[in-house]
Amino acid sequence: MEKTLDSGREPMGPTKGVDAARPQKAESIWKDVWYSLSHNGPAMASLVFIGLVVLIAVVTAIAPGVLPYDPYEQDLTQSFAAPSAAHWFGCDQQGRDILARMMVGAQVSLTVGLISVALSLVVGVTLGAIAGYKGGRADTVIMRLMDIMLAVPSILLAITFMAALGKGIDKAVIAIGLVSIPEYARIVRSQVLAVKANDYVSAARVIGDSDAKIIFRHILPNVAPSIIVRATLGISGAILDAAALGFLGLGVQPPQAEWGDMLGRGRDYIFQAPHVMIFPGLAITLTVLAFNLLGDGIRDAFDPKSRRR
Repeated sequence: MEKTLDSGREPMGPTKGVDAARPQKAESIWKDVWYSLSHNGPAMASLVFIGLVVLIAVVTAIAPGVLPYDPYEQDLTQSFAAPSAAHWFGCDQQGRDILARMMVGAQVSLTVGLISVALSLVVGVTLGAIAGYKGGRADTVIMRLMDIMLAVPSILLAITFMAALGKGIDKAVIAIGLVSIPEYARIVRSQVLAVKANDYVSAARVIGDSDAKIIFRHILPNVAPSIIVRATLGISGAILDAAALGFLGLGVQPPQAEWGDMLGRGRDYIFQAPHVMIFPGLAITLTVLAFNLLGDGIRDAFDPKSRRR
């Protein structure tokens, strides 16, 4: 009788049970994160707004014909034209349609934000992971270099890099990416120091995994939530820095449209034609606020104590 019962029992070793449970557990975590995020009103409103800005940037890049006017065509008879049915956001000092220029400027702001964050993310995560995992002299050298960069305000450091590299949007991307590296390096280092003490990291060392494999396969996936949150917030900071450089005339060069450059060129006409500054300023403010609120929502969604259920 016991033999019959044993023969009918489905064999399942410990490895099979663990492997079957892992995908379900990971899937459940991501479902919980999305559920929490989807029930966060400000975060979802921000996500919709960001999606709209991205859609405008992509559509205007692929099909410029959707623009209401040529963003670079000058019509001095329309200089400082107030918002109207013909020009919803009015015209600037050279008679160019502000709405069309803002739609094109979304391409520049998002491109700078995404590429500069990608640059700082790759370099900062790599340096932080090496410093946290290796420790010793490597940790000391890397983190003291990061401390030196953090000792200088980011916008001043970006201006210094721009002075060395020259003007232009491509130079602005490099400068903004470089000044953001220390933030990612410090965050990743602190997370790696906590994670590398876990048993599964020790087990990976015992079976002979290389340091690179342990870092990128076992450690970094477990610190990914912190990286994702910081990258989301970093995009808003990069857009703000790009606008600041454009405001100072160090970013894009005429006649290219960019929100910070439009804001800077309109500051001399704040009393004569305030709409020249108001609309680009609102675009910068709302976009930065949206990324900040989305980052806060993602952070709360990953935090079990703050997660909405």
